[in-house]
Amino acid sequence: MKRFFPIVLLLGCAAAFVLGIVYLFELRFESGDVFPPYSSLRADPLGTMALYESLGRIPGLAVSRDFNDSDTLPQEEPHTLYLHLGGEPFEFEWMPDETYQSVKDFMTRGGRLVITFYPQTEDLWSDEVNHKNEKMTRSKTDKKDQDSGTNSDHWTPLNDKWGFHTGFEKLEPAPDGDTYPPAAVYNQTDLALPDTLDWHSGIIFTNLAHEWRVIYARDGNAVVIEREFGRGSAVIASDSYLVSNEAMFKDRHADLLAWVVGSAKNVVFDEAHFGIVQSPGVAALMRKYRLQGLAAGLILLAALFIWKHSFGLVPPLADEPGERFVAGKDSAAGFVNLLRRCVAPRDLLATCFGEWKKSVTRNGKHFTARFQRAETIYTDTGPAGGNPVETYKKIAESLGTQNQKL
Repeated sequence: MKRFFPIVLLLGCAAAFVLGIVYLFELRFESGDVFPPYSSLRADPLGTMALYESLGRIPGLAVSRDFNDSDTLPQEEPHTLYLHLGGEPFEFEWMPDETYQSVKDFMTRGGRLVITFYPQTEDLWSDEVNHKNEKMTRSKTDKKDQDSGTNSDHWTPLNDKWGFHTGFEKLEPAPDGDTYPPAAVYNQTDLALPDTLDWHSGIIFTNLAHEWRVIYARDGNAVVIEREFGRGSAVIASDSYLVSNEAMFKDRHADLLAWVVGSAKNVVFDEAHFGIVQSPGVAALMRKYRLQGLAAGLILLAALFIWKHSFGLVPPLADEPGERFVAGKDSAAGFVNLLRRCVAPRDLLATCFGEWKKSVTRNGKHFTARFQRAETIYTDTGPAGGNPVETYKKIAESLGTQNQKL
């Protein structure tokens, strides 16, 4: 067990580290501040998760998020509300032809597109946007001069197509000069909507085409507009505060939200324009083609492979202290061991008698009385018969002492 203790300790430390990282991520994702403002994945005051979850609890209304980066709107369901929240005005100065056609088809088939801009309060906003628009327009022009004429590289001036432009009307700062209190905007229609709203953005809409209907205005400048496109419609607001979690808690207007949703049966929150897109990886492909069983089998096979090379099937022998030296043996013991290994028991007497005969030979002659008695005993008993030990003792007694010379 002691030899596995470092491995167990290392695995325990690694597990504690992973759990700590997961816990930190959970803390961040619970508040949602890792996501951009006005994302439906954000739960703090700047998010729109409250609206997403509230709409999801309405019977008969399906709510989902769009993580697709293809810039195309859903075309399957005609009664769909598509919410593009927290956008920037310069995003709608130019639009690729493919995206523009997708938006147009979406509204023509009965879809409702709602666009709300990120609230701007600084008076330098217009210069910043003009710089962005000039840079974007210049890049589009350069691209058009270089492209090969394919339809996917063409861009549409959305402001001219739809007939609206954006401007800026400065908000009155607070006495401290660091904050900007909300301005009051007023209902310009006979719809059952709130008469006034608190507005947190200085963006206004100018040069409106006659197809647009002004819903709310500030000092005669439109801030919420609506227009019909075929069987559908588009709503553009210069502030996203009215759909934020903070507004749901402090300044909720259910009648205004009901008008925004309209008769839609499906509501889609656009998350792709925040950069939150779904990139299908190996795990997504495995779920799509139902390869969970194969993955589980591979994991099991890997676990068995690791287990096989980590632990033997036969339990290890107990560690017993052994001798640190090898006892030596004399020549007689070595000779006995050699005889035991090389001479069969039935040939032992014959081998010993033959070797003894060689040792007592004198000039090739060994005809003495004692030699003859020993040979007679050996011959009467037989080389392979009787008891070799008894025969050996008889021969030894007939010869007398072992040290006596023949």
